[in-house]
Amino acid sequence: MRVVVALGGNALLQRGQDLSAENQRDNIRVAAQQLAEIHAHHELVIAHGNGPQVGLAALMDAAYTEVEPYPLDVLGAKTIGMIGYIIEQELGNIIPFEDHIVTVLTQIVVDPADPAFSKPTKPVGPVYSKAEAARLQKEKGWSMAADGEYFRKVVPSPLPRRIIEIDTIKMLVDNGVVVICAGGGGIPVAYDEDRKLFGVEAVIDKDLASGLLARDLGAEMFVMLTDVPGVFMDYGTPVQRVIRAAHPDAIEALDFAAGSMGPKVLGACRFVRETGNMSAIGRLSDLKEIMAGRAGTLISNDIDGIVYGE
Repeated sequence: MRVVVALGGNALLQRGQDLSAENQRDNIRVAAQQLAEIHAHHELVIAHGNGPQVGLAALMDAAYTEVEPYPLDVLGAKTIGMIGYIIEQELGNIIPFEDHIVTVLTQIVVDPADPAFSKPTKPVGPVYSKAEAARLQKEKGWSMAADGEYFRKVVPSPLPRRIIEIDTIKMLVDNGVVVICAGGGGIPVAYDEDRKLFGVEAVIDKDLASGLLARDLGAEMFVMLTDVPGVFMDYGTPVQRVIRAAHPDAIEALDFAAGSMGPKVLGACRFVRETGNMSAIGRLSDLKEIMAGRAGTLISNDIDGIVYGE
């Protein structure tokens, strides 16, 4: 079975941890143990987030004031290469020596006319004081938004339209290679009037990009991993209930936070509707059990309505 696994930020950095190289490697080493189990029985494709890493790269970039800050697409490519390297090494230390792993820097086309460009909402990079934010907004033309008592730069989050390297990724997967791709939602690019590609100052939602990847690859299972056991109704309240299984129409009718579970549910439902195959959302440590249907939240056309857990 061909499986696309999208690693959430918890695979790289647990809540409250410092963003050190050692912490990232330790967490990826744990994730690699779970991924190796899937690789032993299935064709494995790995996607991942990169939000904290881009924030760190932006901070480092800001310290060098002799030149203009590097554009977001370049910072994204930088962090995707770094994360891919660590995953390759840690997973490669577990799976058979003769098995191959490769990271593909993945460009994903967005539409410059996407409504997201008129309303930037995705926070990126470091936090600033109100005065610093006002200065940067005036000097650099950045969009800024409140983040608690501080402010952060916000950029558009357009829908992913097409994966540039999809044929190369397919060729690698068809030949038994474990491919790490579409990291951080992919590198956002667009075409100009001469059909030339250029980088875009935006962030594509990683769950929607991973869902597009899974559909294009003909995956039979699309799994999104996070740091909670599944999708919950009334999460964080005394009456919270975990959804064990759901039909896409039923779960999509519910209300989930746009900044956390919402994109995962949307990405899962799109995959199920367009392929007829299954998707699941759950905790990294439960990956083997999720694949067996004993953990996480399963989304499938074969489910009638919503099934809640204990």
